[in-house]
Amino acid sequence: MLNLMQYKYEEIKSHFEDFIEEHDQKWIKKNFDDLHHEAFNTDYYIIGTQDAIDWLGSEVFNVIQIIKEYEQSNFGEVTTDFSDPERIVNMYAYIIGETIVEEYKSEFNKSNSKVISFKEVHA
Repeated sequence: MLNLMQYKYEEIKSHFEDFIEEHDQKWIKKNFDDLHHEAFNTDYYIIGTQDAIDWLGSEVFNVIQIIKEYEQSNFGEVTTDFSDPERIVNMYAYIIGETIVEEYKSEFNKSNSKVISFKEVHA
């Protein structure tokens, strides 16, 4: 079984890379503390039930388990509607996005608060 937190990780990271590239340095610095919220909570990652079903593929139950554990640990209850594939995908992207954004922020802080392209983080 694959490392569950790695499922679609590169794709979600690419989404964040695109998000960073779409914003200028001033905006990134101004919204630094809210980067995760802005990138993964102000718009849908996937729109469309069939697209979400296709995206989840055979990992749907593993993704649901990750969401359950995350929500129980962070909120004390599970609130995602698991009957809605879009909500499942978007919550999973939100969860994986936390790791991706924290990696970016760590590199940002190591660069003495110089705004860097996400591509520079992995150069």
